[in-house]
Amino acid sequence: MDWFVSRFIRASVAWLALGTTLGLCMAIHPAWIMYRPAHVHMNLVGFVSMMIFGVAYHVAPRFSGHALWSRALPGYHWWISNTGLAAMAAGFALQPHAGLHGPALLISGGVLETVGAYLFAYNIWRTIGAAAPVARPVTGRPLPVRA
Repeated sequence: MDWFVSRFIRASVAWLALGTTLGLCMAIHPAWIMYRPAHVHMNLVGFVSMMIFGVAYHVAPRFSGHALWSRALPGYHWWISNTGLAAMAAGFALQPHAGLHGPALLISGGVLETVGAYLFAYNIWRTIGAAAPVARPVTGRPLPVRA
């Protein structure tokens, strides 16, 4: 398994634990319902999306028969998306308390999350859209192409 696949899956599990913990806190203290947007983003963007990113980076090259278009982009994607999600969660949590700081974190986190998703989409698009691999028999000569 590639290092970036492992990092996305680990981040996914970490976000699940954080989001579930916040959900438990909201259940214990109903007044904390104001933190629901942070809870939802931790679970949906954190757990679900990070898991999808990790699994897609692992299976897309195998299903398409092509190497991942860029092996550097997933590292940038991981940092950008996790930083963005942390800023978004903090922005949602601070919004009721911190006046202008909450929305600024929310907006910057949202922009980073979007950039990360675009990096993912571009890399996967280029991976599955690569030219078809040439099938070669054991002799090493190309097989004839059939229409």
